[in-house]
Order: sequence, then C-alpha cells, then structure tokens
Amino acid sequence: MPQTAGHRTTRHHRSTRHHRTTGRHRTTAGLTAATLLTALAVLATGCAGNRVTGTGHEDAKPETYATVSAIAESIAPDGTTIRVGSPHATTVVHLYEDLRCPVCQEFETQGAGESLRQMVMTGEVRVEYTLASFLDDRLGGHGSEKAANALRAALDQGRFVKYHELLYRNQPEESVDGFTDAFLLETAAQVDGLRGPAFDAAVKSMKYRSFVTSSETAYETSDAQGTPTMKVDGNTVGSASYDLMFDPATLPLLIAGMAS
Repeated sequence: MPQTAGHRTTRHHRSTRHHRTTGRHRTTAGLTAATLLTALAVLATGCAGNRVTGTGHEDAKPETYATVSAIAESIAPDGTTIRVGSPHATTVVHLYEDLRCPVCQEFETQGAGESLRQMVMTGEVRVEYTLASFLDDRLGGHGSEKAANALRAALDQGRFVKYHELLYRNQPEESVDGFTDAFLLETAAQVDGLRGPAFDAAVKSMKYRSFVTSSETAYETSDAQGTPTMKVDGNTVGSASYDLMFDPATLPLLIAGMAS
C-alpha cells in the first residue's frame, strides 16, 4: 500500500473516534470551562468586534447577508481554499472536510453548521474550506473526489454554500461510494440556478480534477489530523475543546474565545 494511503487512514482514525453518542455532552462541562469563560468575557467587553488583526481591513465594515444565496463565495489565490463570507470579516474559520466523512456531516447538519452560517451572514466570520478526499483511498471509489469537483463547479455558479449544505444533508453511507455523477446532478437540481450545460459537463468530465488533487495535497501538508478539523484565525481547535464545535450554542463562544 502506498505510504500516503496509510497516512490518510491514520488521520481518519481521529475523526472516527468522534463518532460518539454520549461523550460529547459529558466532556463539554468539565474540559472547556476556561475556554467558555474566556469567550464570554470577550463577548461581554465587546473586544471581539474591535480587535486589530493586521489584515489591512480593520477599518472596513464587514458585509452582512440577508439570504444564503447572497453570501460572497470565491476561490483564494492558493487555488484550493474556498472562501465564504465577507472579505472584511475580522475572524476567519478554516474547515478541513471530506464529503464522505460522517462526522463532518454531523457537524454540518446537526446545528453547528447552521450556527456558523448565521455568523457568516452577520459578518462576524468568514469560513474557508479545504476539501480533502482521502476517504476514497481508504474505502474505495471516487465519491469524495467527485463531490469536491462538483462543489468547485458550483462555486463557478455562485452556488457553493447551498450545494455544500445539500450534499451533507443527503450524504450516502460512508462505506457506499454514493457520490456518483447521477446523484450529484440530482442533488444539484434542488439548487436554483445551478444545473445547466456548463455545470453538468464539469461534473461528468471531472473538469476540476487538478483542484481536487491540489486540495487533497493541501490537506495532507497541513497540520490537520482528521476531518473535520477547525482553525480559528490559524489556531487549531484542540481535543479539549473539540466537542464544543458540534454544539450550536457553544460554537460561537468557542470561536470568540479563540479569535486573535
């Protein structure tokens, strides 16, 4: 087996151990009290909105968005990072995800994803995504690669946010290579303005294969140890605070507490 495949398998073990039923809520109260207190202090003093980040946009007011379809979407200069939200947001949340990862689905669909989206819409944060595809090596098939390619094609149409949400809400079983061309196009039909000759051709031809490969390389060369991994202003959410990511009530506090 190639060395990279084994390395990817090791990384996924971290995400699978977060397949939990009762552990999250028990962990939250004890391990992260200091993080929560710090976050509450930041929110109470209003420092989160006034801090200087050195981005060059300190005096620019972040855009707000009335609807999901209005959220700004772009590809970063590195060619792999997908940016969602105001370029003037003072806090940047970076997510490393694999579309076949069920723990990523848990994050995106059980409240935390919606909580993060609201922070984007109010201009509090910008979210940046690196789309990994290592699960294809571990489980077989090409579903992660195909889904990442389709999401890159959706970005061209300004429909990444909604399509990303729908793909996770309709995620096939992890062991099933379910992100087929037919499935991806059928799901895309639920997003207004996404389906069309250009998008359909991009999905069927794997137009963005180089993007998919480069995105996986970006994941492999990062310090992310599994999916999902979250960074706030470059600081990785560690194991002691990891469970707070999945709770829509504590996620904003975690982000505020970690923001630089």
